Formats: sequence, structure tokens, C-alpha cells
Amino acid sequence: MNQNYQLLMEQTIAGLNTGFTADKPPRLLLHSCCAPCSSSVIKRLAEHFQLTVFYYNPNIDTQDEYLTRASEQQRLIDHYNETCGFPYRIDYQVREYRHETFLEMAEGYTECPEGGERCLRCYRLRLEATVQEAAAQGFDFFCTTLSLSPLKSAAKINEIGMSLETDRCRWLPSDFKKKNGYLDSIKLSKEFGLYRQDYCGCEFSRKPDA
Repeated sequence: MNQNYQLLMEQTIAGLNTGFTADKPPRLLLHSCCAPCSSSVIKRLAEHFQLTVFYYNPNIDTQDEYLTRASEQQRLIDHYNETCGFPYRIDYQVREYRHETFLEMAEGYTECPEGGERCLRCYRLRLEATVQEAAAQGFDFFCTTLSLSPLKSAAKINEIGMSLETDRCRWLPSDFKKKNGYLDSIKLSKEFGLYRQDYCGCEFSRKPDA
């Protein structure tokens, strides 16, 4: 039986009134792969959490591409903070670009198809860094925008996330493509004029003519 991670997220959010108050809201570190994917995710979560977006994607194949996506993420967050009136200001953290970290992880898996073992190891690499930062900074929850993509397995992403959670920093289950999340991200990206890349990030995911 397939697990409904969207429902699990809703149930988790519904239970947030236990142990948290308006003066001490639950803190969530949200790993983001890019601004377009985060656009609808942030709107879904910012009403319930004191949110910090964490940009860490060593899979991206060039520093220029990394910085372009990071800059677009900042632009989106600035827009939301200035216009949306969420209960809490959205914060932003960017980790230094180190593509060699991804290449070391991908060694021996470069010929894997998209969505295969290389991608699963890449998800884990980024989520390990996210939970490490979340635990070090006292966040209550961590999560990722990765499940927004129709091309990525929400089941695998949640399996990895749940394996990394601790007693102090819980994984927020999610399937952000549900309830039109992916379609909303496309609409918001067009509305805000966000840069949308045509490949996941690594050199192995590029089309031959890209």
C-alpha cells in the first residue's frame, strides 16, 4: 500500500499546537534545489513554520549555474518577505559550492539512468547536509523541495529523510507535487519571471545537446 505523504504532512502540521506557541513557533530548515521548485512549497509551509531556506546542491555542474540558481532563490525569498505578509520572516542560508563532493559520491554511478542509484545517493548527500545544519542550529524539523518534481520518487525521498531524523530534529514528510503543487510552481515561476533550468543539475543529467 502506497503511503500518502501529503496526508502525513497535514497531520504533522495539525499537531503543531502541542509544544509550540506564537512566540516560539516550530522552526523548519527547508532544503531547496531551486527557486521555481521552492515557490509553491514556501507558500505552503510559511504559514505554519518559522522557515529558513537552505540552498545546498553540489550536484550542479558549474559554479556559474550554482550562483545563478542561488541568486534566483534569494530574489524569490526577498519578494515573499516584502509582499506576502507571512507570520514569520523567511531566512536564507547558502552553502559554499563544492562540486567535488558530488563527484566523489557519484564515482561508479555515472552511467545510472535518471532516477536511479546515483540520484538516490545525491538526495541523501543533500539531506545529510540539511539535517546536520538543522541539528546544529536547533531546528525542530527539516524537509526538502525535491518531492515537488513529478520525475522524483516521493517514497524514496521520504524514506531517506526518515532515516536521518533525530529525536530533536524531525523529518517533515511531504509530497509537494500533490494538490497541484507542481502546477502552482510553474504558474508562480512565470508570474515572478524566475529562471527555470532545463536539467536537474549534474553533468550526467544534461541532454546531449544541452
